[in-house]
Amino acid sequence: MIINIPTLAALPAAAQQLAAAIAEGDHAVVAFEGEMGAGKTTLIRALGGALGVADDVSSPTFALVNEYRDGQDEPIYHFDFYRIDSEEEALRLGAAEYFDSGYLCLVEWPARVAGLLPPAYLQVNLEVTGSESRRIQLSIISQQLSSGR
Repeated sequence: MIINIPTLAALPAAAQQLAAAIAEGDHAVVAFEGEMGAGKTTLIRALGGALGVADDVSSPTFALVNEYRDGQDEPIYHFDFYRIDSEEEALRLGAAEYFDSGYLCLVEWPARVAGLLPPAYLQVNLEVTGSESRRIQLSIISQQLSSGR
């Protein structure tokens, strides 16, 4: 599935489409790929709004994980693994338990913890196409279980 965002004004509608795709796909882990500055956190903030999150959605760059509540008071976990040194560090922080919880986990920089991701998850590739425009490609990733899981 492709979602085009021509301007920032179109971001809420794109977030609604992404929320619907997440609900339809029934994948608790959503991995956000994109270059630095592509807008991963901005997209996750808009997605939070579409899911009924009342709290301020911000990057957990230094905390590594933020917890929000959706409109049904269910937890949503937002990870930013940019500053993680190893999968072992993520394991010590409990990443595998979060991923296995069944609650929605939004993961920035998922390649840094690839061995900890579940066998199937939704990948969101965010591509910069202009100063305000973005192209989002959604893919379901299925992989073999690694020895770390």
